[in-house]
Amino acid sequence: MDDKLIIGGHAFTSRLFTGTGKFAARNWIPKMLAASGSEMITVALRRIDQAGTPENILEFIPKDVVLLPNTSGARTAEEAVRIARIAKAAGCGRFIKIEVITDMKYLMPDNAETLKATEILAKEDFIVLPYVLPDLPLAKKLEDAGAAAVMPLGAPIGSNRGLETKPLIALLIENCRVPVVVDAGIGRPSQAAEAMEMGADAVLVNTAIATAEDPALMGRAFALAVAAGRLGYLAKLAGQSVTARASSPLTGFLE
Repeated sequence: MDDKLIIGGHAFTSRLFTGTGKFAARNWIPKMLAASGSEMITVALRRIDQAGTPENILEFIPKDVVLLPNTSGARTAEEAVRIARIAKAAGCGRFIKIEVITDMKYLMPDNAETLKATEILAKEDFIVLPYVLPDLPLAKKLEDAGAAAVMPLGAPIGSNRGLETKPLIALLIENCRVPVVVDAGIGRPSQAAEAMEMGADAVLVNTAIATAEDPALMGRAFALAVAAGRLGYLAKLAGQSVTARASSPLTGFLE
């Protein structure tokens, strides 16, 4: 099937985006990418070593995988914009994931500051993917500001609790013109499949893969789940019923 996801003019075959954080060893990253087929991976700017030492995170990411630098550590729109500009100057490309977090207990994104950063960076020709609490009015403002996608959280970062914000994400899927990428909180392949069955355009999974005993195998499991969920969505899932409905005729075969 020719079912590619287009974000910022770039076509993705895989709808599973991944991350570089929390791996026990960085040599798991290329193994995970090969097993999962993920074509986009997030990386925090502080992990990038422009001197190109052996511990440079970029040495572990194949050249054909799209980098999605994030503004991790930013507390304001201004800080996020500065981090994005540095990432671009470091050769990381035009993609940027906006993370502005002021709540240090639950690590919830600051939607207002995220919108400000999106407005600035979209005008500077960045391909902006803002990470937000799912909020339909905000998502429409992000679209108008030039966001290439919106990335609502399913549950708090790293919690592996799944789609706790499912009803709100559903509103975004139904009403947004840009792709909706569910980010944060997905802890099981079945939860990724559920997000895709809803109609999400992609999911971003880091903690559940990176902290698994075998990250490569878990990456493969998530890839299969994402593909299955997408096919289920495209096939148009059958409706539910309160009562039982026989799958075979109940009359006519005993006469």
